[in-house]
Amino acid sequence: MSVSTQTARRPDWAALAIGVALGVLGLLVGLDARGIGGGSYARIGPATFPYVIAAVLLALSVWTVIEAWRGQFPERDHDETGPIVWIVGGLAAQLLLLNTAGFSIATGLLFAATARAFGKRRLYVSVPLGILISFAIWVLFSQVLRLSLPAGPLERLFF
Repeated sequence: MSVSTQTARRPDWAALAIGVALGVLGLLVGLDARGIGGGSYARIGPATFPYVIAAVLLALSVWTVIEAWRGQFPERDHDETGPIVWIVGGLAAQLLLLNTAGFSIATGLLFAATARAFGKRRLYVSVPLGILISFAIWVLFSQVLRLSLPAGPLERLFF
């Protein structure tokens, strides 16, 4: 076996970790399904579907671990950190501002940050547009459907 063949078949450690995580998730679903009662009069009861999900997760886990150990996964693209930071920052801003600034402003900022991550550099356009779209969604959900979304100063100004 040549040296180039050995280096080409290195384990993919990220995929191996995903395979192990799938296995742990499958075991947890299977253990949780044991506590589901009812359906003793029929062959297929409420616990059947969770057991099927657990079995599929465990099968996917074994398959992923084998493929990762063989190094059979395709080369992954390089992640660009700039767009990821914009999206995560927008999500953090939404979480921090949701109760104080309200749904429209917080979600509008998330919209603008996500648009910036996808290449729209004009924040002076995407921030008001995002707030306007989010306000329309807030009106639809809170006024028409009567569902509760956090209201801020903008929402209180109109309703």
